[in-house]
Amino acid sequence: MKAQHASLWFLGAVFFLCSVHTRGLRRCLISMDMHHIEESFREIKGAIQAKDIFQNVTILSTSEILSSVKPLGVCCMTKNLLAFYMDRVFKDHQELNPQILRKISSIANSFLYMQKALQQCQEQRLCHCGQEATNATRIIHDNYNQLEVQSAALKSLGELDIFLAWIHKNHQGTSTA
Repeated sequence: MKAQHASLWFLGAVFFLCSVHTRGLRRCLISMDMHHIEESFREIKGAIQAKDIFQNVTILSTSEILSSVKPLGVCCMTKNLLAFYMDRVFKDHQELNPQILRKISSIANSFLYMQKALQQCQEQRLCHCGQEATNATRIIHDNYNQLEVQSAALKSLGELDIFLAWIHKNHQGTSTA
């Protein structure tokens, strides 16, 4: 009888700790109008991808890299990919078309907003970086570095839909679509 009580108590404690941990993760999820970002990208996608001369090369390799990130690594991977786009892709891409440049700037501003939201989670130590997220980030940077800077930036911009779909899938219920 005491063993049953101890088992029930232990199960209850595990359930409580898991629910607290899950609520902590929920606070790290971003609240953003993804429809606006997706629409901005759709408007420039054709023009960006038409300039891509490396059709058989991918930077994000959606099937292996992003799918390997476990739920606990979503915050970290999102933070890392936002930084990747802000610090490398948007800075390295040189765009002459002012209409495309405005859309890219709009997307970059949205990413900056998301980065600030995730920064608070990192400061509260709620955004943990596990091995999967670290490895995935390294692979993406390695893929990027294998191409010439302009080609890599263009390729990454053209793959933005992969990242946006991943955000949408992993932050369901936290963004308005």
